[in-house]
Amino acid sequence: MFKLLSYISTRISEKIISTKPVSGGDISSAYLIESEARKYFLKVNSNLCALEMFHAEQKGLQTIEQTKTIAVPHVHLADTIEGKAFLLMDFIESKRPDMSDYIRFGEVLAELHHCSQKDFGFSTDNFIGSLPQRNNTHAGWAEFYWFERILPQLQSALKAGLIQQNIIPKEKDVIPLFQEIFGDVKPSLLHGDLWGGNYLISTNGVPCLIDPAVYYGHSMVDIAMSGLFGGFGTEFYNAYHEIIPKTENYLQQIDLYQLYYLLVHLNLFGSGYYSSVSSILKKYF
Repeated sequence: MFKLLSYISTRISEKIISTKPVSGGDISSAYLIESEARKYFLKVNSNLCALEMFHAEQKGLQTIEQTKTIAVPHVHLADTIEGKAFLLMDFIESKRPDMSDYIRFGEVLAELHHCSQKDFGFSTDNFIGSLPQRNNTHAGWAEFYWFERILPQLQSALKAGLIQQNIIPKEKDVIPLFQEIFGDVKPSLLHGDLWGGNYLISTNGVPCLIDPAVYYGHSMVDIAMSGLFGGFGTEFYNAYHEIIPKTENYLQQIDLYQLYYLLVHLNLFGSGYYSSVSSILKKYF
């Protein structure tokens, strides 16, 4: 750790005066680093693909930052030393959200979702948790969601023996159904993994996104994920939908977008998520 801190100190041209372990690194070790000038949040990971994951996280945070819509911690370094990959970013002092914070959060997330491009996908692949997430571009949302999101997770689950071949729907059935339920979708810049652990409200009331898995997709994907495990106040949804109204097939879209994240959890954590996955597949296919 000493060599890592010394290297970081040299790179940022600041003397580090304290460091302590903190929660929030998820699959990485996390530390609060304090220099004479400011506080930093440091993630450290020795896994083989750790630097690739940190570069993807850096690109995602910088992409959101460049929109000037919703705040993210500024990334200072993503590098490796002696087999340890690390990501250094601003430390966000946070607080428990109140009603006004949820309102502001809903508003600025809607602003982020108004950022668009021509096609669905992203310039590079990234990760959802520790799993690879493909972002090949598609002109059609139904095709993107099937080929880049649902199908790869189904194939991984099948290979791991977590599902059976007979519950995997056929492309000829999926694409028309997706087109019908999703409707005419405009590409929106998404956080991509918006559960309750991936946002902070700073002590001065500014909503901040962390740990993104960004790409351009249907704005409802972030809304669906936000509802899967809770942690978002009613005021958040009311404020968001004042700007981006609820879609025609709102509840069906939530089901089908939560399917992706349930498949991810099935592949990450095992058969405890099988019943949730199979129930959605049986309901729609």
